[in-house]
Amino acid sequence: MFSKGLMDGFGLFTHLNGPTYEGDFVRNIPSGQGKFTWPDGSLYSGGIVDGVRHGFGTHTCTRTGVSYTGQWSQGKRHGEGTVYYNESKTSWYKGGWVMNDREGRGERCYPSGNTYSGEWKRNARHGEGTMKWLQLGQQYVGSWHEGLQHGKGTHVWIQKRDGGLQYFQNNQYSGDFLHGQRHGYGVFYYAGGAIYEGEWKNNKKNGQGKLTSKNGQIFEGEFKDDKMMTPDTRGIRSPSLSDSVSLVGSDRVLNIECLLRKIPQRRQEAECKQLEFVVLQRDSQLRFIYSFYSRLGHAHSPHNTFLLSRLQFWCLLKDCSIHQRGFTLTQINRFIPGNSGSEIHSPFTSLLFHELLSSLIIVAFHVYSKDMEMQKNVLASCFSKLMTDDILPNATKVKGFLFREPDFAAAAMKFVNKCWEVFQVFCRVNRGDKTMTCRQLLWMFKDLHLLDHQLTTGKLLEIVTAWNQRDSSNLTSCVDLEVWLHVMSRTNVRFFLHHVSSLLQITFLEFFEVLLGCARVKYSVPDVLEESRGRLSSDSRTRSERSEADAIRTGAQTPGSHSQTVRPSRTLALIKAAHLNDKSSFV
Repeated sequence: MFSKGLMDGFGLFTHLNGPTYEGDFVRNIPSGQGKFTWPDGSLYSGGIVDGVRHGFGTHTCTRTGVSYTGQWSQGKRHGEGTVYYNESKTSWYKGGWVMNDREGRGERCYPSGNTYSGEWKRNARHGEGTMKWLQLGQQYVGSWHEGLQHGKGTHVWIQKRDGGLQYFQNNQYSGDFLHGQRHGYGVFYYAGGAIYEGEWKNNKKNGQGKLTSKNGQIFEGEFKDDKMMTPDTRGIRSPSLSDSVSLVGSDRVLNIECLLRKIPQRRQEAECKQLEFVVLQRDSQLRFIYSFYSRLGHAHSPHNTFLLSRLQFWCLLKDCSIHQRGFTLTQINRFIPGNSGSEIHSPFTSLLFHELLSSLIIVAFHVYSKDMEMQKNVLASCFSKLMTDDILPNATKVKGFLFREPDFAAAAMKFVNKCWEVFQVFCRVNRGDKTMTCRQLLWMFKDLHLLDHQLTTGKLLEIVTAWNQRDSSNLTSCVDLEVWLHVMSRTNVRFFLHHVSSLLQITFLEFFEVLLGCARVKYSVPDVLEESRGRLSSDSRTRSERSEADAIRTGAQTPGSHSQTVRPSRTLALIKAAHLNDKSSFV
């Protein structure tokens, strides 16, 4: 079409020895929607502005087999788009672009089958991301810098095997990396059961460290180039009966010294033997529980090889209502040996299978020892009651906002590191460690101006009490909290706060779930509070829970995790707000 002697509207233009253009023209210039076809058969179809690719479109190069579909700006890939690097589409990238460079968040699948999902900068892996080497059987989750592992991260060497998922038999390193090498402080969990905690340099143990062998023998001292520097044997000690209890296998060495001290020495051996019997009796069920909870929040893996984190351990305790037995999760953290210093309340600390066993035995003793003080074998009786009354009937019936919906959990976990930073900023030193109380949590919402007509103080109270459903004999915290929230909306807040007693201390799991619950309310997810109380809406969810319960009773392995799914499209903007809303004012 022509207008006033100029090509204007839809038309076809062919360059001599050049591309053919078919599409919209504006005053002789290709603009609008159109298609370029080059002499070699390559073509572009999509948005055009001033004769160059701009907007959304697809470019295919017949010579190389490379194709790109996505956003363009001034002739360059810019925005969100997907590129296939070969005709078989086995090599691809899907994610953000900036002026033809991979940048932002994106997922890359390499011709070898290796995959990377995370952040990019100038075509290199840069920021937080996960790399999986399928042929090598390795996985890294953590920080990257210019294509190399750099900063905090976890590298797992997956043992190839048939059958069961023995996640704790993998080599795993969690700690510092520098230019692609283990460098700084880190913990290495060896497949055989040994653990090294200490300093590293250029992928080798170097500096001060502690090596615990699979039989519990401990060496603490200087390492150099992966070797112990031992002028004498004073740094090596063997465990006594009070150091650990070995239950037929390196993955069942228990650390229950704190409990054995409470038992007369003449009774300790008998106590340990009876405890061994009870633990072995529940072995397959406990392994299934470990496998189930260690997978929560992770995308599907062909190996499903994960270590249990403390965040997932808290989830197990809450699912089984252990926090309603007279102890908070923060108190339980302090009961467990090895939890000390700044890591005592960290959600990222890994627990091996024998550490889960030790933790449950210690929890059982604190919860039920008064009821069982007349029993001949106190440890075994307490553990058996915990398993029978609390763990087996409730484990895998996932509650709460975070892990109950797998797709939502995977999306939410992308924010866990930043939310942990926010949590630490608002924590206060208490009993030698930093914790957060409900009062500090609620002040955070007020200070960051997160409350509005949708997320009112009343709604916030409902969300907090949804995860803090304590039994009727221990309602003091909730009553204080309700009164305090009511007064928060009045003018004399600071005067009242001065007279309010210290409220319930919370873990990061509880803090994170409050943020998630508030995000759902703030962005109009209906009936969220009813959902938080575990009211299921489909028969398929009920059938899934029955299947999981049967698996726990029999100790059988079932494929996959809990089956309920929802679209992970619910925004987590409130979490971003908590991190970004004038972070300088936090300190």
